Amino acid sequence: MRIPPFNPYLAVVTGVIAVSTSAVLVKLADQAPAAIIANYRLLIAVILMAPIVLLKHRHEFQFIERKDWLLSALAGIFLAFHFIVWFESLNYTSVASSVVLVTLQPIFAFLGTYLFFQERFSYGAIISMVIALLGSVIISWGDFQVSGVALFGDMLALLGAVLVTGYFLMGQQVRKRLSLMTYTFVVYGISSITLILYNLIGQNPFFGYPADHWLVFLGLAIFPTFFGHTLFNWALKWLSTATISMGIVFEPVGASILAYFILGETITWSQWLGGTIVLFGLFLFIMSTTKKRNVTLSKKRARNGKT
Repeated sequence: MRIPPFNPYLAVVTGVIAVSTSAVLVKLADQAPAAIIANYRLLIAVILMAPIVLLKHRHEFQFIERKDWLLSALAGIFLAFHFIVWFESLNYTSVASSVVLVTLQPIFAFLGTYLFFQERFSYGAIISMVIALLGSVIISWGDFQVSGVALFGDMLALLGAVLVTGYFLMGQQVRKRLSLMTYTFVVYGISSITLILYNLIGQNPFFGYPADHWLVFLGLAIFPTFFGHTLFNWALKWLSTATISMGIVFEPVGASILAYFILGETITWSQWLGGTIVLFGLFLFIMSTTKKRNVTLSKKRARNGKT
């Protein structure tokens, strides 16, 4: 394998910092509905991507099959509603609670692969899932002591984790057949159209927001989208999925630090305790599932070697 142009670990660190800005930026756009914020985040991203896709990747569109269009459409719809409910959760609960609960996505993804692809659980995965879910209960219980409104925000954040899992499950097969840029452009485009229709039905105004909100919309399209998820996808060429997943687990830490300094949000004892337990459970879960996959791959290679 050729040497990467720059350190992939540095790319992951940069990506974690970039995605950590997402929740704080959403909170700063407090005069815009959650669906409008999501709409402009994806729409601006699509506009920025369009020249590259149309110049370098337009030939790929002729190879997209009907099934791929359907799965991409479903992925885009799931992504649109993930952003709606997650951004909405930030109107009710803190950055720390919301981001930690959304980070439970790997747990829901594994449950999804069990239901749809019959992937088996290891004992380590089950134990780590229980630990992570216990942490989420502690966070939610602590927020409920503060107010029922905060608990409602926590539930929206958990729903956001479920919806983003649907986005990944629907798109994983299509992603194998298309380049990253083309797949992302298609899904973001479908997601943008979904959000435009949602806002039209909900009669959310598309204009009339303060100038600083437009900077927030642009910042969301650039930092967590391009400098975040794009760098993670680039690093996959050089690092394992487990390594990148471990990095992403630190997003709640970065988001909470930024929320403290920029928004003045403090972290309660239940958020400290519950958040620590959730992150510990996620670390165990990632290590357990990675070990199981490595064992499975080794067995397959052994069988192929015998035949």
